[in-house]
Amino acid sequence: MEKNKIHFQLIWGILLLLAGVGVFFRIPQVMPQIKTIETFASIIGFIYFCFYLLGFLLILGGTKKIYANLKKLKNKEMPKMN
Repeated sequence: MEKNKIHFQLIWGILLLLAGVGVFFRIPQVMPQIKTIETFASIIGFIYFCFYLLGFLLILGGTKKIYANLKKLKNKEMPKMN
């Protein structure tokens, strides 16, 4: 059961990483539409910052989760020596 949980966490980490990369590819397509909204035109720099921070944190969190669970998986597969 523990191994299934680790595999699920690995998949979740990969999805977080891909979502972060997706945010970086999507920002240049969405920002021109956001710039046309008068309310957000004055704080466009802050909006850029928030989107890039979101992407960075998703990539960082996904990478951390992948690394930690790969380490756990390797420890589970190693035979115990008495």
